[in-house]
Amino acid sequence: MQDHWHALFAGYLSPSFVDLLRTHSPDVLPPAAWREAPRTAAEAHGPTGVPAGTTILAIRYADGVVMAGDRQATEGFQVAHRRIEKVYKADEHSAIAIAGAAGPSIEMARLFQTELEHYEKVEGDGLSLEGKANRLAQMIRMNLPAALQGLVVIPIFAGFDLRRGEGRIFKYDVTGGRYEETDYYATGSGGKDARTTLKKLYRPGCARAEAIRMAAEAIVDAAEEDVGTGGPDFVNQIFPTVKVITRAGFEDVAEPEVRQQFEAVLAARRQAQAG
Repeated sequence: MQDHWHALFAGYLSPSFVDLLRTHSPDVLPPAAWREAPRTAAEAHGPTGVPAGTTILAIRYADGVVMAGDRQATEGFQVAHRRIEKVYKADEHSAIAIAGAAGPSIEMARLFQTELEHYEKVEGDGLSLEGKANRLAQMIRMNLPAALQGLVVIPIFAGFDLRRGEGRIFKYDVTGGRYEETDYYATGSGGKDARTTLKKLYRPGCARAEAIRMAAEAIVDAAEEDVGTGGPDFVNQIFPTVKVITRAGFEDVAEPEVRQQFEAVLAARRQAQAG
């Protein structure tokens, strides 16, 4: 296997796909700002018109991790996109949820997917879940010059640790600092409101349906308080994205199940208001 990759990459066998690009094709590294610090005060202040704003979260439950994110991206005080995807499959047992400037966030998520695939092909084995979390931290650190220009990318990484037999959640700061959360975490423009809701509702060892219901409650609360977060849109049939990662692998939660949970949340609130 290594002989095959040796021939393809002219002897370059680093398990890092990002390092491979930096060595052979630095011009295609997204974005260019990853390679340059801001040159002027205007650049350091940050770009205008960059779609951003979001709420993403991850919740540990009995069989693994639930990850969710709303679908809206804002541009200033306007809605830029209503159906943006914010939770991406990283590999069979992990996922990345993105918050921050939409373009760089999506590019980082896709490059991270390729990074993990490249490592497995070169080394013949995949990284541990903690190793994947460390790789993502390095990529966030690379993005620091762009973050100083306003193109901030703050993801959540989560997955099922096959070695430990449990779901795990990792959060990051803008410098690439990596921290593990034991139960749940939410970030983005509505992250604080979502965390407040999860703090009240979370129960260790909960079932899958309970975890999805908690995610729905948190996103509804975030959407009520944060202009950058989009709640469920029953008119246009747009609902937050929900994914599940267990020992069996990564799974998209079907839209009817997601809709059912949001309907239950809103119905319970209407009933509570009615007395």
